[in-house]
Amino acid sequence: MTDTNAVRRIERAIDVTGLVVAGVGEDQWTSPTPCAEWDARTLLNHTVGGMRIFAAELNGADPGAEHESDWLGADPRGAYAEASETDRAAWNRPGALDTTVHISLGALPGPMAALIHFTEVCVHGVDLAVATDQRALVDEELCGELLSVMRGMGGFDAYRIPGVFGPEAQAPADAAPHARLLAYLGRTVS
Repeated sequence: MTDTNAVRRIERAIDVTGLVVAGVGEDQWTSPTPCAEWDARTLLNHTVGGMRIFAAELNGADPGAEHESDWLGADPRGAYAEASETDRAAWNRPGALDTTVHISLGALPGPMAALIHFTEVCVHGVDLAVATDQRALVDEELCGELLSVMRGMGGFDAYRIPGVFGPEAQAPADAAPHARLLAYLGRTVS
C-alpha cells in the first residue's frame, strides 16, 4: 500500500461510513453489532473517538478526552460529520505520513498508523452497516483490499486478542468481501 493510497483508502472508508451513519434510524442506536460488547451507538462513539485521537496526534494537539469518553453527545450524526472533516484534514496535512503517531499500541510510523486507522474506520463502518441492515452501502472493493492486506501481513495472530480481534471465523464460500473480512477478524455475521 503506497502512502498516497493509504490516505485515499482512509477517505473512502470515512465517506462510506458517513453514508451508513446518516442512514441509522433513531431506534437503531441500541442495535447489537458484530462487536459482541457494543451496540451501534457505542461502536460509533469508539470510531469517532479514534478519529479525534488520530487527528490530534497528527496535528500535535491534545484530543481533549479519552478514547471511550462520550464523543457523540446528543447528535451522533453531527459528531461523526465533524470528526470526519477533522480526520480527513489531518491525514491530508503535508507530512502527515512522516509523523510518528502515539496510540495505545505504542509509537507508530505514519504509514502503519494509517493502516491501523483505515482498518478501524472501514471495519467499524461495516460493523455498523451490518447492525443497521445497510449492507448495500458497504464498499466491497475496499473490504476486499483490506482483507488482502491483512492476509498478506503474515503473523496477524499477534493482533487476535480479546476485545480486539478474535480467532478467524468461517465465512461461507460465496460470502461477500465484507462478510469474509469480518469473519477473518473473528466476528460472526449471519
